[in-house]
Amino acid sequence: MVLIRIPKSWQLPERLATPESAFVNRRRFLRNAIAAGLGTTILPVLGCQDQSNAESSVTSGTVPLESTLNPAFSEVDRPVTDESLATKYNNFYEFGGTKSIWEKAQALPTDNWKVEVSGLVKNPRTYDIDDLQKKFPIEERIYRFRCVEAWAMTVPWLGFPMRKLIEDVEPTSAAKFVSFTSFYDPKITPGPGLWAANYPWPYTEGLRLEEMANELAFFALGIYDRTLPKQNGAPIRMVLPWKYGFKGGKSIVKIEFLEKQPATFWNTLAPNEYGFEANVNPNKPHPRWSQARERIVADGPSFNWEVRPTLPYNGYGEYVAELYSS
Repeated sequence: MVLIRIPKSWQLPERLATPESAFVNRRRFLRNAIAAGLGTTILPVLGCQDQSNAESSVTSGTVPLESTLNPAFSEVDRPVTDESLATKYNNFYEFGGTKSIWEKAQALPTDNWKVEVSGLVKNPRTYDIDDLQKKFPIEERIYRFRCVEAWAMTVPWLGFPMRKLIEDVEPTSAAKFVSFTSFYDPKITPGPGLWAANYPWPYTEGLRLEEMANELAFFALGIYDRTLPKQNGAPIRMVLPWKYGFKGGKSIVKIEFLEKQPATFWNTLAPNEYGFEANVNPNKPHPRWSQARERIVADGPSFNWEVRPTLPYNGYGEYVAELYSS
């Protein structure tokens, strides 16, 4: 019997796949090169002898995070976004409404971080970040990232599947939904302006339990071989690659298992624009723009960015479409 491998829609056919060393992030490439004894020759070629003070401050406070690359999520049909872009072009509404919030986000206090897990579970827990890193094996997954604003990246996340936490806390049969709450302190996270005081803070997101248990659902503790920078949602954030990016709550402090659907930040603020599920759907336009195409974040002005058709479920339908068959 001959086995025929059918690649996922978000993967390249093997004959066209770019070699991993050509697109994986610079840090892993350097790590492998140094392990092979090539570090002294390759550093000058890459121009990595020094980093500017600006580059260093973008990832200030981060440390290397060991992980194992998950082969099921090791290739996509486009290059990994350069780290300098993925760590500077961010939405983090608690610190402002622009993409250039990374400097303001350095005010986020991440020492002694705790994540409380409660609600309809048999084993309520309060984890610190060391607990999470030790308890759940850290893996790397390269995922597409699609914002509701129609821009996109490809990001190497480090973390663990959400289902591992589910298994640890054991939800009761009454649990149907899960609420995720982000850090909020109005003195530190002022939002995008004076009017933001009336917004439904803290930032909250929610999932159906079966969505959280899906293989794709991920808690990220790192990015590009290091712990998360603050502007990327340190020290722990949600990553749901088949949903629009606003569903990926940052800087999570509380997870609660519930019987009924929870209120969420954007769905409460503008329900006609931001649904609870928020799955990537090219055929359902945002009230103010089309979702049929996406712009790939790159160097230079945005009008020069590559434009691609948007894929249903961001190309991950094989994993998640059955969740929405009804």
